[in-house]
Amino acid sequence: MTQSPQAPSGADLPRLPVTLSVNGETHELTIDPRVTLLDTLREHLHLTGTKKGCDHGQCGACTVLLDGQRVLSCLTLAVMHDGQSVTTVEGLGTPDQLHPLQDAFVRHDGYQCGYCTPGQLCSSVGTLDEIARGVPSHVTADLDAVTFSAEELRERLSGNICRCAAYPNIIAAVTEVHAAGDGA
Repeated sequence: MTQSPQAPSGADLPRLPVTLSVNGETHELTIDPRVTLLDTLREHLHLTGTKKGCDHGQCGACTVLLDGQRVLSCLTLAVMHDGQSVTTVEGLGTPDQLHPLQDAFVRHDGYQCGYCTPGQLCSSVGTLDEIARGVPSHVTADLDAVTFSAEELRERLSGNICRCAAYPNIIAAVTEVHAAGDGA
């Protein structure tokens, strides 16, 4: 009887080099190729603003901006993004100079418990950029003329779950920032 081969242990796997620009700072890492971007941010770079909610891409708490595009960081491997730029909630603003969306979330009470807020903020920044660039969503009526609306906003942010149900406050905050032209 032959024995089936044993899976390699973590120590037996090769570690790969990856360079990421995170919030404007270059990081050269050597990591296990199975490590997600989320775990790289949290465990290797100690940026804990990005949250691990479901770890299955269903809640949006891990949303970051990858080269300006919204990405669920729990569903992508860090080594796939060598040389790319990542923006987390820590890179949006500072306590002394909040990003306009961070400021609006505070004023409109769009953060409630705060757990989903980092993902909501990064997703909102990406959403405003998508609309400004004319990227259609599933509810866009005219593919040649993408316009901002509450319906567009709700559709685009639907992948970000808020258990506190702060959705009306989040929509109000993002709408205010869009109207002021401060979004992306």
